[in-house]
Amino acid sequence: MPELPEVETIARELRPLVVGALIREVWFDWPRVVKHPTPDRFSEELRGREILDVARRAKWLVITLSGDGVLALQVKMTGQLHLVPAGTEHDRHVHLRFELADGRWLLLRDVRKFARAGLYRRDEAGRVLGADEVADLFAEHGPEPLDDDFTLRAFRRILRRRKGRLKPLLLDQSFVAGIGNIYADEALWRARLHPLRAAASLHPDDERRLYQAVRAVLTEAIERRGSSIDDYISLEGEGGMQHYLNAYGRTGKPCPRCGRPTRRIVLGARGTHFCSWCQRLPAAQRTPQVQRLLASA
Repeated sequence: MPELPEVETIARELRPLVVGALIREVWFDWPRVVKHPTPDRFSEELRGREILDVARRAKWLVITLSGDGVLALQVKMTGQLHLVPAGTEHDRHVHLRFELADGRWLLLRDVRKFARAGLYRRDEAGRVLGADEVADLFAEHGPEPLDDDFTLRAFRRILRRRKGRLKPLLLDQSFVAGIGNIYADEALWRARLHPLRAAASLHPDDERRLYQAVRAVLTEAIERRGSSIDDYISLEGEGGMQHYLNAYGRTGKPCPRCGRPTRRIVLGARGTHFCSWCQRLPAAQRTPQVQRLLASA
């Protein structure tokens, strides 16, 4: 699934192309692509709206519209956005089409039909309101890891409230927003921390390394336009970060740091990649359950 760097790349590339454009019509062939409101209202309320901005929150694409509207898109596993001239023939995997008044179409193509789009309202405070028109749509999401106010002190404060293991914790969107499987593995590799390490066991230096690794790997991935693994492409084509990954997807390959084979375990139904030499797990945390899990690698 595209993570923070991939969705940020889409937002940055789409913004200069569509800001100022007017949505003339909306077409879809699969009603469930519309998350909110009803499909008919979705189309009706989008007509005539001007696109004012394109941004990102967590793994969502957030498109600000005239009249306090917000179009929120989740591309999820196989969703792709394409901007094409009106009338361009497209295949059966295009399930949502925004027809712009200037003679272009913005297409949402999704082979597996996991992508979703919703039309919401922004209040005077700038919050995107959810379906109940009261709560913040992103209220359950944690802080943005690249924001200026996400300092080491702020990271330590939220980290020290948690007791889980590091890999599942990094994937928890209520902890920090936008990190997924790829960059969790990469951040832990850079920080030399085992994915099964308990968050409560980290020392201040461990916390600092993890904080710096999270921000560094996400920043680099954005600069390289994300990782084109499986189906992800942005409007300008594939990203390049997949060529610079140090842990994710490297099962059996030499660790770039020490040369020992990269290992893979399944943790919470997610493939998890690490170097057992560089990312040591403290002996006290090698419970029988953990030992069995590590033996399966």
